[in-house]
Amino acid sequence: MPDVIPPAEHYIGLMTGTSMDAVDAALVRVTGQGMHLNAAETLPLPDELRRRIAAVTPETPLREMVAIDHMLAELYAETVEALLSGSSIARDAVSGIGCHGQTVWHAPDSDMPTSLQLGNPSLLAERVGLTVVADFRRRDIAAGGQGAPLAPAFHRAMFGDDAESRVVVNIGGMANITLLPDADPAHTGGFDTGPGNVLMDAWIHRHQGHHFDAHGAWAAGAPVNAGLLDILRAEPYFSEPPPKSTGRERFNMDWLDLRLDLRRGLDPQEVQATLCELTAGTIRDAIRDHAPTCRRVLLCGGGARNRHLCSRIAAGLPELTVEITDSHGAPADLVEAMGFAWLARETLAGRPGNVPAVTGAGRPVVLGGVYRA
Repeated sequence: MPDVIPPAEHYIGLMTGTSMDAVDAALVRVTGQGMHLNAAETLPLPDELRRRIAAVTPETPLREMVAIDHMLAELYAETVEALLSGSSIARDAVSGIGCHGQTVWHAPDSDMPTSLQLGNPSLLAERVGLTVVADFRRRDIAAGGQGAPLAPAFHRAMFGDDAESRVVVNIGGMANITLLPDADPAHTGGFDTGPGNVLMDAWIHRHQGHHFDAHGAWAAGAPVNAGLLDILRAEPYFSEPPPKSTGRERFNMDWLDLRLDLRRGLDPQEVQATLCELTAGTIRDAIRDHAPTCRRVLLCGGGARNRHLCSRIAAGLPELTVEITDSHGAPADLVEAMGFAWLARETLAGRPGNVPAVTGAGRPVVLGGVYRA
């Protein structure tokens, strides 16, 4: 008698990262052969909402936090509706939504460890009529972990290969790597390497009014300032051993301005080139130090569309194949959204989604809270 093939399952992943540029949504189909992208949608964050999110601090009034929480949920719902309307998949065929939410505070090493994402999952579930899984990070933190990065389990499922040692590099506002020496779950590693796009985006916005450096063209047009680069690379985070994670709480314009005070009068374009090299160099160092058997580097996240940044990463790893994840079944811009669709599936199935060796958690745990439709 032939084996019974289980029906395909459909999940939606929603992602807004530290770059605060847009909501990325991915509708995926999961079969016995793996995960396949069915449809995608991206809606930009309105400038006013972006500004209000960026202004959040521990002293932000509760009323403002609630307002941002509500506005994000409405934007997530709008994104889901646009995604479904452009897809052939019926709403009732979707098993659930994995919503990362917008991180406004990530402090796993504080006296009261936490990570806070806004986006009111109760309101989202009510608006779209689908089950939502959200608040993924705090359960891992409760188990003693960093709550980040959470992508490695998905990266292993999507990109792991017994025949080849690989590293997946996700370049969002922050950058993180997943170490995949093979497809064995016990061998998976990873950590945040430091800033990805966050400093480059903020610097070009200050000087040119753009939200990002398209293809890294501004950075590519100037030399790297070696003195400034040495000052930036002296940040202790880069030499700390994993498990570790970071965010805007550490790498922000105040952090950069403090170090620029030591190198006054630099050309702004030269600073941009140096910030690009900081991101590329810390990623290269992490791969060399922690993945000595690596043969292939897969780049994803918004930074994978920065041609100059990618070229700088590849230039320092000439013995490795460096490519973006598009050719491996996952468009680089959508890998994180696909990952949270996958994590929602794991949660709804009652399976752990964290990798304790990556986050430092005391044990594997089922991530997130479930908000039933």
